[in-house]
Amino acid sequence: RDVTHAPDGSSVLFTALGHLYLQRTADTHPKRLTRDDDVIEFDGAFSRDGKEIVYATWSDSTLGEIRTLKVGSKRPRVVATGPGHFIQPQFSPDSADIVYKKITGGGLLPSIWSANPGIYQVNRLTNERRLVRRSGTRPHYGSRNDRLFFSTTHEGKLALASQNLTTTDPEHTGTRVHVFGEKATGLRVSPNGKLVAIQEGYKVHVTRLPVATEPRDVGVGVKSSPHLTLSTHSGYNLHFSGDSRSLHWSLGATLYRADIDFNAEEQVVTNTQIQLANPKPVYDKVGAVQHVRILPMAGDPIEDGTVVWRGDRIIAVGSAAEVTIPDSATVFDGTGRTLMPGLVDVHAHGGYGHNGIIPQQSWRALSYLAFGVTTIHDPSNDNETIFAAAERQRAGTLLAPRIFSTGKILYGAAAVGTSATVNSEEDAYFHINRQAALGAISVKSYNQPRREQRQMVLAAARELEIMVVPEGGALYNHNMTQVVDGHTGVEHAIPLANLYDDVQQLWGATDVGYTPTLGVAYGGLEGEQFWYAHTNVWEDKRLTQFVPPWLLDGRARRPAHAPLSEYNHIAVAAAAKKLTDAGVVVNIGGHGQREGLAPHWEIWMLEQGGYSPLEALQAATANGASYLGLDDIGTIEVGKLADFIVIDGDPTENIRLSKDVRWTILGGTLFDAATMGTVFPYTQAPLANAWERGHDGYPTTSNTDATCGGIHEH
Repeated sequence: RDVTHAPDGSSVLFTALGHLYLQRTADTHPKRLTRDDDVIEFDGAFSRDGKEIVYATWSDSTLGEIRTLKVGSKRPRVVATGPGHFIQPQFSPDSADIVYKKITGGGLLPSIWSANPGIYQVNRLTNERRLVRRSGTRPHYGSRNDRLFFSTTHEGKLALASQNLTTTDPEHTGTRVHVFGEKATGLRVSPNGKLVAIQEGYKVHVTRLPVATEPRDVGVGVKSSPHLTLSTHSGYNLHFSGDSRSLHWSLGATLYRADIDFNAEEQVVTNTQIQLANPKPVYDKVGAVQHVRILPMAGDPIEDGTVVWRGDRIIAVGSAAEVTIPDSATVFDGTGRTLMPGLVDVHAHGGYGHNGIIPQQSWRALSYLAFGVTTIHDPSNDNETIFAAAERQRAGTLLAPRIFSTGKILYGAAAVGTSATVNSEEDAYFHINRQAALGAISVKSYNQPRREQRQMVLAAARELEIMVVPEGGALYNHNMTQVVDGHTGVEHAIPLANLYDDVQQLWGATDVGYTPTLGVAYGGLEGEQFWYAHTNVWEDKRLTQFVPPWLLDGRARRPAHAPLSEYNHIAVAAAAKKLTDAGVVVNIGGHGQREGLAPHWEIWMLEQGGYSPLEALQAATANGASYLGLDDIGTIEVGKLADFIVIDGDPTENIRLSKDVRWTILGGTLFDAATMGTVFPYTQAPLANAWERGHDGYPTTSNTDATCGGIHEH
């Protein structure tokens, strides 16, 4: 993330695993920029002379800062911004000032110190800071210290505007819109102030910054604005070289560079790969759970069983009489409990950050683990945020379920920044390749209107070994052609009250899976509403341990009641049962509803539709792992990852016990699920929820912002 080159091109700065790395162009080994492990670092930028770096930091306990660092030094300085949530810092051309954006918190981030968001400027000598303007994003400079450029909107379209910094009026005085683009998703002016880089349609373009009194449309295809197309491949993090003669961008771990020559017949693009390895440490210790009922999901239940694991792998499974526990093992008593694979939620939307800030620890992720969800697949999310979070989870710097995703959807309808036009197999390859480069294991083909478009996506994905998990948009004909054409599965409920023999026989003869997402099932009251009406969700001790009360109570405390016959999820679950009996692999998908508890609702709703408890638990474990192609999880077998849970009681006798998780074991690390404190292979106190320290989750001490005349921030 946040890739930017030094002005002379001698090095590149980027964010990975929550920290800043610097790599010399002639080297292949990135190096950590600082030694500070107490904060998340991001949004780095060079000064014009390349001697300094400015960047943003984040701490869940102390909030954000803007810091500067001389290249080659390890001792950063804190910029006098006051506390808050800060992103996108940039030096002025003479380095005398720093401009940055202040945003609001809330959700995963503290809401404190959120008053008066906007673009700010701070003088490095006097520490004087002032609000430049209340709206706009991506502030940066051209050639002048007194003129600031930023992105805004013009008639509903993304625009590049500028503001004269000599005015002290924080409103729009001195502001002018230079260019705009109907489909543009990124605009940036060059250091010499003469060029504009354009990100549009996932491609990279450059045009001259027009000298005009009225805003000019620089959208690709506008004849009055000649474009230089530097790349027909996807591009993020557009930025110019210091001399404005070349443009850099990135896609995943590949960095691109192209010289800017409007007279050249063909553009020459060079690329460099970033290679950064940071494997998660594995503790070579042995753990065991004995005298436990085992639901292996790959064979019959074992009534008095033992599971042994070393490091992150299972090394023995069987009856207590058959399995010998090594003397070095730490043993846990499973008497009266049930051991089964961790839950796999294959349709789990949810936030992982806010405007580029990914918290050090997400309460949402803790809640999922506390309810025994050890793997999630998100079929629609922000690319850079979710894949950055997934990498941190894999490296062990973010405690969360294993995270997989499609990233941004391949949307067939018109939507700026989301549309993925597919009119040829080449288009399909392009879109799937760019998602795979960022970390996607799957793509979501969503509302591609014509069948041949959906087939093109599917054909390209098969060749590239990427799964396709389409959504039919509540259109039965789309769903059925998705089945016939052989997609990985169908997401969301089929929008019919009954599925007759023709559908059952057709679908059962394929390998296409089904994730009905009963909590948001079509055609009537959604399943989620049923559980608010029939259980006291706001009293769930596990949920209230992790989820902020202000977020939970507003949804759970005053539910609406309705006759049982009006809850449509039961009919959808009954239809799914018919498909299961016909041979279709049905999975659970909580849709990102109630954090960690919703996957259990999915299990319980399958039982309401006629599934046996064991069948419902199979859908929540082995089926989901198979659906996602994750052969290392989903069953309790020797050689597989030690991802499993231990439940108080027997959920095959009472399915509602599935949420009573005693221990969650993720990659061999055993957690007390009630608190998410670490028990084995080392001990660590539970990670505190910041929201418990105040009425909305954060400290209740009064604090002010000097910029706004001492306004209290609560």
